[in-house]
Amino acid sequence: MEEKLMSRKKPSFPINERFNRYLAKYNRNTKIPVFYDDLLRFSGSIVVYDQHEEDTFWVRCYYPDHERTEIDNSLKQVYTILHSDGSDDSLEFLNIDAIDYCTFGNSKPFRIRVRNILNDSFTYFYVKKADASRLYGLEFEHLLSPHRINFLVYKDTLIEEHIAGIPGDVFIEDHLPECDNRAQTQIAKQFVKFNERCTVRLLGDMRSYNYVVIPTHDFDHVEYQIRAIDFDQQCYEGNLKVYRPQFFKENFKMVKLVSDKLEQSSIEQYRKEERSLLAKRMINTRSRYKELIRCMINDHVSSAQNVRSLRKDLYKYTTDMKFKRARTMGQILRTALQFVQRNYENVNMRRMLD
Repeated sequence: MEEKLMSRKKPSFPINERFNRYLAKYNRNTKIPVFYDDLLRFSGSIVVYDQHEEDTFWVRCYYPDHERTEIDNSLKQVYTILHSDGSDDSLEFLNIDAIDYCTFGNSKPFRIRVRNILNDSFTYFYVKKADASRLYGLEFEHLLSPHRINFLVYKDTLIEEHIAGIPGDVFIEDHLPECDNRAQTQIAKQFVKFNERCTVRLLGDMRSYNYVVIPTHDFDHVEYQIRAIDFDQQCYEGNLKVYRPQFFKENFKMVKLVSDKLEQSSIEQYRKEERSLLAKRMINTRSRYKELIRCMINDHVSSAQNVRSLRKDLYKYTTDMKFKRARTMGQILRTALQFVQRNYENVNMRRMLD
């Protein structure tokens, strides 16, 4: 199904000067001591297998001895810049346990495992090629989702924090069958809200391995959230279905869960809730949001054909004439978000007048 929905490969888009100024203004742009291309110089690798001895599509990289020390020190500095003040005070307590390279997907990221040798705790961060559409995706996630996200960019290299959670495909296969009725109903609700959030803000390709499920223990039960972890497909594809997770076969069990556990009236209620929350976040981050959307309106992060196709799909979906006048993906996204905000404000106005 996804071959029909999506292009085989999305090109990488450069970061223009206006977007660079925005990133610098909000402390996303900072000098770092290592580049993506530096990590490509590994001399060997071995396949990384999961606990079931299946290929994870990651390989563990090895570097010549004379380069490894310099690479490790640079990566430790990147970690302190990302998570602290960038000083050297804690470098002696950090160790780079592994540098893994992903052989699957568009971004081909490096995953860095960093361990604190004092308490043996560890975390990850990612080194990727900086791509404008991915950076827009990260920024819109930070502003318009329930979650904040930390990343840095320098020239053509992106440093991205790790988002903890159970990968969606693993959760669906191993954990979902063990959930009780209450938990499954809550997961269905969260999938509806996640689906709506992705559709409205045009974040595409949310197949099950591109999001995580986050369980949180709360008194006598577990709450669940669904969170995107891949922002490569922000406003690129021309098919509206790409921006609706429900249409990917990998999410079939989640879609079935929704139909089994929720009435249509509940589904509509949760969709409205999510659109209202999006509108509130736009209002609360108004100044920064407007700067970001202006950058995107004046940028090119897709093809003219995809723009024409998506605006046609969105006009059919909403009957909003403003989509017909959109000339860039930024204008399409602004129109989609304005549609949601306008509806929210109209409902609020009617409520106040009643």
